[in-house]
Amino acid sequence: MITHESSLENFPEQFEYVLENYTNHGLGANDFDNIVLGGLGGSGIGAVLIKNWFFDKSPIPIETIADYHLPSYVSRKTLVVLNSYSGNTEETISLYHEAKEQGCKVIIITGGGTLNELANQDSLKVYPLKGGYQPRMTVGLGLSYLALILGDVLGQDQRPVLEEIKAYFEAEMPRMQESAKRIFDYFKNTPTHKFVIVADRQYAPVAVRFTQQLQENSKLEGFVSVIPEANHNMIESYTRKLNTNYIMLYSTENHRVEARFDFLISHLELENNKVLPLQIPEFTLQSIFDIIYRLDWVSVHLANEQGADLMNVPIIMNLKGFLSDLEIVEEGE
Repeated sequence: MITHESSLENFPEQFEYVLENYTNHGLGANDFDNIVLGGLGGSGIGAVLIKNWFFDKSPIPIETIADYHLPSYVSRKTLVVLNSYSGNTEETISLYHEAKEQGCKVIIITGGGTLNELANQDSLKVYPLKGGYQPRMTVGLGLSYLALILGDVLGQDQRPVLEEIKAYFEAEMPRMQESAKRIFDYFKNTPTHKFVIVADRQYAPVAVRFTQQLQENSKLEGFVSVIPEANHNMIESYTRKLNTNYIMLYSTENHRVEARFDFLISHLELENNKVLPLQIPEFTLQSIFDIIYRLDWVSVHLANEQGADLMNVPIIMNLKGFLSDLEIVEEGE
């Protein structure tokens, strides 16, 4: 099994693998009324990230599903892209069967398992995933594949972009790792296990990714609030010093949203709350990967500080066992 540290130290290998294994699927936007991206956990976050990236670039709606069922509007004019690293995620397999029943065009991203077997039986386009990783450490694989898949659907070739990102990582990883260590040092020895990431629309999915890594890797609480919506409700709860670590993650895309962050940071700091502003001067696919990479390292450092088991998720495994036992009981009834 590849460790979290080694997966981050060798992160460009994920770009290289995708660039070597991707081939054009030959589909175009005119073939579809909508696109649905399905997956959960480490296999689903890439869908959330890419949907947000194409927010102002896609002429057709893109939806993400992290559940057992597809929306009722899917049809033969729907492209469904499903990602499961193991190929055995029960919710994703359920989505597969519904997509086939509705006659949707289906593309699969997987490392094997039942999903791979079903896709091969149905002669579907399958993009392989490199084995040996923890699923939550494969965002470089999933997000890269989705960028290429949707880029080709929309006539926006993303291969040169990914090649540039790979070169950027190969040159800049030591500096990025140092930056991650400084972020960790800011929160080192903090008395609270709770993190709230306040983000703008652009970086909200990156904030979600970080909270997932805090939860699975570091075994710490992580929550996301998005501005401007959070300024219409959440802000009224900040009446004193709270037992929370705050990270402000936002771009320069909207000056009105920037002003809202300025106000919130000042308000929280006046009450002596622990606040780390992370304003990113651009919003690009490269900056998305960049911040994910740094914050993944932060989650690893926090896990090591806490003495948390980075590689194992025993409660999640207990849940899977519980659901498996429940299925056996139901079949026997």
